Amino acid sequence: MSAPITIGVDPNDKPVTIDVRELLATRLLVQGNSGSGKSHLLRRILEESAPIVQQIVIDPEGDFVSLADLFGHIVIDGAAYSESELTRLAARIRQHRASVVLALDDLEIEAQMRCAALFLSALFDAPREQWFPALVVVDEAQMFAPAAAGEVSDEARRLSLGAMTNLMCRGRKRGLAGIVATQRLAKLAKNVAAEASNFLMGRTFLDIDMIRAADLLGMERRQAEQIRDLARGQFLGLGPAITRRPVAVRIGSVRTGAKVMAQEMAPPPNASPDQLHALLHADLHLEDAAADAPPPAPTAKADATELLERISSVALEEEDVAEQPQLFAPDQSEIDAAVSEILLDMVAEPECTFQPPAKLFQDFSVRCRMQRLTAGHVDMGQFRRRFAMAVAGITDATSGPWPEILRIARVLPDDLLAPFLVIARAAQDGAPCPDDDELARVYGTNSPGRLRRLLEHYERSGLIVVRTDFSGRRSISIPELGLATEPLGA
Repeated sequence: MSAPITIGVDPNDKPVTIDVRELLATRLLVQGNSGSGKSHLLRRILEESAPIVQQIVIDPEGDFVSLADLFGHIVIDGAAYSESELTRLAARIRQHRASVVLALDDLEIEAQMRCAALFLSALFDAPREQWFPALVVVDEAQMFAPAAAGEVSDEARRLSLGAMTNLMCRGRKRGLAGIVATQRLAKLAKNVAAEASNFLMGRTFLDIDMIRAADLLGMERRQAEQIRDLARGQFLGLGPAITRRPVAVRIGSVRTGAKVMAQEMAPPPNASPDQLHALLHADLHLEDAAADAPPPAPTAKADATELLERISSVALEEEDVAEQPQLFAPDQSEIDAAVSEILLDMVAEPECTFQPPAKLFQDFSVRCRMQRLTAGHVDMGQFRRRFAMAVAGITDATSGPWPEILRIARVLPDDLLAPFLVIARAAQDGAPCPDDDELARVYGTNSPGRLRRLLEHYERSGLIVVRTDFSGRRSISIPELGLATEPLGA
């Protein structure tokens, strides 16, 4: 099931989309010289995907803080917190799936690198049960993953490059999908750029960057010249989340803007040279005295405790609710019905039981967000149990024999529950015993030995009794329920 968002139109005015679900697995690289429209493109992606996936923005210039006004992102001023506070903030962000903007514009470049490295590492180190899907957008990525040593210390470069490499190389399994934007591919570390499978290339002038961009897009080098001719806001896109063939896209409009906008051209003041000379030299001696005066008190900023509480809070401010896309109605019966429908769709997909639980829960979370339903109504433990019930075809666990069956099965861990429920369903319906292929599919294994050990575990736990007659036909009874399946093949 895809989750497309429209980022613009092609030369024929047909919509060009990005599949957010595919993007979470394949990552994105954006390149374009200054003024090509990279930030506008990132803002379009963030605005369109805000209702369906968590977003974490590393913002070195403070351009994306305006997302908070319309979409409720929490702005974290990297300069205002200690290392321990920033680590705790990152942990809370993963736990509560808050969308945030880490603003680093008040820091020098080396401090920006250290702050981003600490923050990304804390996101990366979240416990397995918190590996929820999130887009991690890093603007000006060449600052945090430089291809060569610069004026910063080796330690800062090593920390920042290591965090960026983890994000792009190993982040997918932890639900972190990197979107990195850079002015020049030649300045971005190759092991970071190489992990992206999707590309959006904007206007580029230097030959070395044009050639690398053309190579990534699968274009012949003689076609690289067209990258130089792209207008502001035009990009060439390619990748499994965008298109299988290079496509030109003109990025659509956005609803938020940068914190600081470039001023329009204005003519010089209409004054004579003498007047300007007087203005420039007037009262220069007074500025020396002003320099010795105590600096003004800094603007009060939210302390770490206050920000942690804001991230932990699931309730939106009333004024934000009107602007935020509305989530699923909080009626519990409707929530349960929607979750059941999502789970049934998931179990209908081939080999779904062979996927790891973290990946299944990530898929479940994306589907919930697409239906304006917060996945927070079902945590990881509840999901695994309800998924096992859905695999067994149980749509209503509150009626019929299922409350009693689930009571008996409470001794089983969630990953062993589905095969038992399939057996119990066959016994309840008086159907033949499920064969090995069916039980193996439900259990998510291709190993006959593993399936045999599972049935032995059920027997040792007193849940079932396996009987094989002289014809080799197997039947299974559940003593506590007084039920048994028919012999397999009867």
